[in-house]
Amino acid sequence: MKANEVASDLELLSQWSAGVRGAGAALIERHFATVHRFFRSKVGSESADLVQQTFLACIESRERYRGHASFKTFLLAIARHQLLAFYRARRKVALDITVTSLRDLGTSPSGQLARHERDRILAEALTRIPLEAQMILELVYWEGLNGVELSCVLELPPNTASSKLRRARLALASALDQQTRDPGLARSLLRGLGAHELAEP
Repeated sequence: MKANEVASDLELLSQWSAGVRGAGAALIERHFATVHRFFRSKVGSESADLVQQTFLACIESRERYRGHASFKTFLLAIARHQLLAFYRARRKVALDITVTSLRDLGTSPSGQLARHERDRILAEALTRIPLEAQMILELVYWEGLNGVELSCVLELPPNTASSKLRRARLALASALDQQTRDPGLARSLLRGLGAHELAEP
């Protein structure tokens, strides 16, 4: 049996740090899709570099990970920092992700990637809400983070993270209403997200 079939994320991270052959590749393979999905919806074709930077930052900050939260949570927190650094470097001015959307930043890769009309509408609406709100919704509904995990990624108390999730849903509802002019479709799309209500750990 191969080591990566039985080793935990923490064990693989320790082995990677110690130079064990194949440990880094096994860890990256295990979590690549999650990290790539996080960036793809926000930077499109530039996601490859940010994925690489995230895994490099992961090994550089390995001492911070003790296994108290899931490795996926630890990795997504790093990805969030990489994304914010990317946009701050590009804008060369202060970036307030609580009000600035991807559309404000001049990019909307999500809409280009959607395969079906409903997905396209939802993806487009996500680019119209503040970047922080978009990240929160994707972390909860696409990555399945629970309340504690979301608060870890955002580096906020759980109650604050939950409040931000509620506001993000309201922002998305408003964006869908403006975009579709069809209240029934907007409600249907939101109900689809609602099946994934923020779960307690």
